[in-house]
Amino acid sequence: MSSVAPLSSIKRVKENSSAMQAKSNGAGPVGLPLEPDYPDAPPQRGSISSARAEITRTQLWLADRIRQSIAPDVPLDLPLDRTPEREQAIQRRFQQAMQAGRIKLPGGISPEDFYANVLDEIFGYGPLEVLFREDTISEVMVNGPYIIYIEQKGKLKESGIKFLDDDHVERIIKRVVRPLGRVVDENSPLVDARLPDGSRVNAVIRPCAIDGPSITIRKFAKDKLTIQDLINFGSITSQMAEFLRACVVSRLNIVVSGGTGSGKTTLLNILSGFIPDEERIVTIEDAAELQLQQRHVVRLETKKATPQNPEEVSIRNLVVNSLRMRPERVVIGECRSGEALDMLQAMNTGHDGSLTTIHANSPRDCISRLETLVLMAGVDLPLQVVRQQIASAIHLIVQASRLRDGSRKVTYITEIQGIEGNTPVLQDIFKFAEQGEEDGRVIGEMEPGGLRPKCEPKLKHHGFELPASMFMKSDAFK
Repeated sequence: MSSVAPLSSIKRVKENSSAMQAKSNGAGPVGLPLEPDYPDAPPQRGSISSARAEITRTQLWLADRIRQSIAPDVPLDLPLDRTPEREQAIQRRFQQAMQAGRIKLPGGISPEDFYANVLDEIFGYGPLEVLFREDTISEVMVNGPYIIYIEQKGKLKESGIKFLDDDHVERIIKRVVRPLGRVVDENSPLVDARLPDGSRVNAVIRPCAIDGPSITIRKFAKDKLTIQDLINFGSITSQMAEFLRACVVSRLNIVVSGGTGSGKTTLLNILSGFIPDEERIVTIEDAAELQLQQRHVVRLETKKATPQNPEEVSIRNLVVNSLRMRPERVVIGECRSGEALDMLQAMNTGHDGSLTTIHANSPRDCISRLETLVLMAGVDLPLQVVRQQIASAIHLIVQASRLRDGSRKVTYITEIQGIEGNTPVLQDIFKFAEQGEEDGRVIGEMEPGGLRPKCEPKLKHHGFELPASMFMKSDAFK
């Protein structure tokens, strides 16, 4: 290399750096080139070009050498704390290696970007760091070392980011899980974990992952969304927001229903913000994602079994225990198994105002899903009894949906008004009426159901006098 950038010019990668510029052969949404795969590469596996592999291999080699010199006691598959002293030491060693000619910089990358990538390998999660820095990316999906997709503004796109090989991906997985006391190896190839910033991680390695280790990361939003943000996004109307606030304050039991990526946890977090500050809240989650702002909150998280400690603490265990903690509200991140029965029991025995989420595609599907989950508890209950429990425990189902254009909306607010025969009676208080598409966007209106809710007396008891016009259909919907 004929010249070396001065230390003052070596800085973290930026969006307009040369490595992030769009190339003429097509580029991913974060600007990296989308390379064509080799002809004999399986489509689910992908490939990496020799030039890209040379750059990544050199970065890894130098990052490992520098890291072992400044922190020899920290294994490479453990995170390394970033300090100013260590950054200065890395700068010196990097500069020395470049000036001495021990590193021949591969073509196609600038010294600044090469150095930034080395830093990401030393302190962070390697190639994924550039995706973490992009706030518009909400999810990262690693399908092996060479195919990495992202969700950006509600749309799935391939990023162009690549790892060197399977071992490179597994090293990053271990950096995530080892500090949490989790183990991932061929005997325990599945793992759920949480990054320090709260992002949720699921990883699968060989032998279960056929085309290479897989990572799915649901990024933790830095800025907590508010109900006003949802109104501004068009996800909900101000009338719907006011009705939901009244229902939460009035201690109605609410289930947020929706598919994967529909925004259930975000909506649950916003609804929980309406809980009065003086009430004691116990939150229960698989991986802590809720960002409650109240002070009187106890946060509980499940514990997975490990070879060193085979005892597992499930959501169901935590729900049962939470009832002994004198909660006024129980907030469960997601009901996905037999804990649904315990949640219904809590709602029916004095813990009004509890909140949870469930995977379902409509309010009616939510009822069916709850029935299935209750039966998974292993208690031999007649289906009629289960349905009566659901109808008496749950007051409201809020349906969150991710539409085909990537937008997220509250498509139903549905009240459970009781049970007739063997069927719970559902009444839509509000629903989203789709009217077509325009420029690739789904067009529609939030439509009142036309009937006042059965829970209105309870809302009035808590001081909410909602006008009749809130629930009346306008002329456009008649």
